[in-house]
Amino acid sequence: MGRQGQIHSRNIASMDRAELVCVSDVNPKAKSLPAVEGVKFYLNHSEVIQRNDVDAVVIASSTDTHEEIILEACSAGKHIFCEKPIASQLEAIDRSLLAVKKAGIKFMTAFNRRFDPSFRKVRALVEEGKVGKPHIINITSRDPAPPHMEYLKVSGGIFFDCTIHDFDMARYLSGDEIVEVYATGSVLVDPEIGKLGDLDTTMILLKFQGGALGSINNSRQAVYGYDQRVEVFGPGGCAVAYNETPTRVAFFDAEGTHTDKPLYFNTERYPESFFGEMEAFVDCIIHDKEPLVTGRDGRLAVVIAMAAKQSFEENKPVQIDL
Repeated sequence: MGRQGQIHSRNIASMDRAELVCVSDVNPKAKSLPAVEGVKFYLNHSEVIQRNDVDAVVIASSTDTHEEIILEACSAGKHIFCEKPIASQLEAIDRSLLAVKKAGIKFMTAFNRRFDPSFRKVRALVEEGKVGKPHIINITSRDPAPPHMEYLKVSGGIFFDCTIHDFDMARYLSGDEIVEVYATGSVLVDPEIGKLGDLDTTMILLKFQGGALGSINNSRQAVYGYDQRVEVFGPGGCAVAYNETPTRVAFFDAEGTHTDKPLYFNTERYPESFFGEMEAFVDCIIHDKEPLVTGRDGRLAVVIAMAAKQSFEENKPVQIDL
């Protein structure tokens, strides 16, 4: 029942086609959270999975616990919505996805940005042929402030907890697979991040199977807010999604033009996409459809993140094994 668990719980509780039955957290203080009000609370996740009236589970715990919970849910025949990354090791991901296949259940990976209305519009323009075959995909993703150090110690590094969203977004927007990655980075925001062996400023170059080129730039600190922009350029035109702001009002005076700063963080920027991804998960269960973000999508994002880390460490492009 951390940040994502609370978001998902509130969204499920507000749906007509789903019911929030119960929640679990190892911290007993979570029982008093507003998102938990009115539902059964457990300290042990197994008690959630064992309930006969639970059809599906949402896994929003720390990454190192995902495999255990996935395997338990598969054994109980529960459908699964799992936060990214599925696991930090490919062996664990493969064991999990094999169990999902054997159990015959639905499994959806949480890449909420695919459900953002602006990004979906860009994707639609690509699918409709308006942009033409993509030539260049550019993604900017900068946080307003670094996460706390305790989180960074277990996050797996910037490529796994931050850029992993952008790797998935690059595949989604282009409709193509990434076949090569070259990553570089620095520690420019906080020296303490460097002491953890991590980076806070990165630039990644991508090559796609169809020949398109891409770039992703990340920073742990943008003083003006949550900077989330995408661009797909092709022979037919260029589709761009700019930052979302509280209003679209611009004020002009003798000193210049003034507009609102971007929305501050993901809870403000992506409420529609968080709700949309959970709606899509519920829909795939009710109508027995393939999830819109599959286990394969989750696995590939980790493969690309691993390649980016290797590229940075070896200072050379790395091929992606699809």
